[in-house]
Amino acid sequence: MSLSEAPGNLPEQSVSELSTALKRLVEGEFGFVRVRGEISGFKRAASGHCYLTLKDDRAVIDAVMWKGIAGGLRFKPEDGMEVVCSGKLTTYPARSKYQLVVESMAPAGIGALLAQLEERRKKLGAEGLFDPARKQLIPYLPEVIGIVTSPTGAVIRDILHRLADRFPRHVLLWPVLVQGEQAAVQIAAAIEGFNRLAPGGAVPRPDVLIVARGGGSIEDLWAFNEEIVVRAAAASDIPLISAVGHETDTTLIDFASDLRAPTPTAAAEMAVPVRSELRAQVLDLERRGIAGQGRLFEEKRARLVSAARGLPRLTEILGLPRQRFDAAAERLPRALLANIRAGETRQTRITARLRAGLVHDHIQRGRRSLTEATRRLQESERRLLREHKVKLDGLGQMLRALSHQGVLARGFALVRDATGKPLHRAGDTAPGMAVEIEFHDGRRGATITGNKPAPSSAGKASQKPAVDAQGRLF
Repeated sequence: MSLSEAPGNLPEQSVSELSTALKRLVEGEFGFVRVRGEISGFKRAASGHCYLTLKDDRAVIDAVMWKGIAGGLRFKPEDGMEVVCSGKLTTYPARSKYQLVVESMAPAGIGALLAQLEERRKKLGAEGLFDPARKQLIPYLPEVIGIVTSPTGAVIRDILHRLADRFPRHVLLWPVLVQGEQAAVQIAAAIEGFNRLAPGGAVPRPDVLIVARGGGSIEDLWAFNEEIVVRAAAASDIPLISAVGHETDTTLIDFASDLRAPTPTAAAEMAVPVRSELRAQVLDLERRGIAGQGRLFEEKRARLVSAARGLPRLTEILGLPRQRFDAAAERLPRALLANIRAGETRQTRITARLRAGLVHDHIQRGRRSLTEATRRLQESERRLLREHKVKLDGLGQMLRALSHQGVLARGFALVRDATGKPLHRAGDTAPGMAVEIEFHDGRRGATITGNKPAPSSAGKASQKPAVDAQGRLF
């Protein structure tokens, strides 16, 4: 080694100068690079910048992604995800490290995303977020429908058009991004915001929610696989319909929602019925209801007629009460007399015992008790007699009203033939026919004479018919 190359003769540099020289060397030698590796230690600073480590099975390299680049990502980086990063290699003099300044990041193939998706699905499923028991029924005809989607895409136009065709409803749109890093946060906030609306408030609370987005790649739909969105959908108290992508697309929000629609248009069809079909159904039910009422009225009328035929006659209804009244009337005097005699016997027995040697005060109390008992007995007997008299009078009036004797007492007479059959018309008689006439005070025999009944004019009504010694009418 020459003297000029000895370590003590090398030009002296400061730490900063050496770090700057290394920085120029690294950046000039490598420039723009593309690196594939697994994310480890990912974190997002309060400033929005992201810091992470890329690793494989033999080495690691630090990386940084500035806020502007991180905000444009279409997926959310997570530890364990394999990605391909493009950027510039540089050094960080404050830590004597070299690092990659990431300018773009993409998942390292669909397989990695699907593996991550499956792992997340198992994790959330184990927590019960996809349990069918948590599913809510979608209301048949909601008054207000809340929609979470982009306000500028074709999705919202398709949904509104379909709702207008089937059954127009009040629609509330919560505009959100449906792609990119901020999309998941906005979608979850929209679902939670609709749920926080108070019923009956200034802004009506939706009866059902539709979370919708058009078709796209798995990266485009990744926001609907984010854990924050899935948890918000599972926690929604408002029934939620997911309509993300096409029929073949499946996202995790589909498992957490109460109902999955294959397309946004199909979600509108699931949310409301067809008004014309509903009107036809109501008219059919009305027609069937009227016909049913008619059949019911006819059935009730037939039952009433049948029941009326089975009703007993008045005489049959009053027959048994009449017999009971007669039996009670016969027993009443005997019962009263027996009751009085029993009372006298008790009184005599008590008096004899009192006279046998009870003390004076007991005698006085016994007398007072006896007097009171006698008074109550007499009052009871009088009350019982009055009650039976009222019942007897009422039944007697009813009997007189129903008996033909009451009619005869008003000046009418009852004519019977020789067999005792009542005659109601003059045509039922013939000259020489023997009849019996019953008045209210007795009966008389008579014989029919003449060819026709006597005139009943007012002038002749006061004349009495002549009767001979044998009781015949002239």
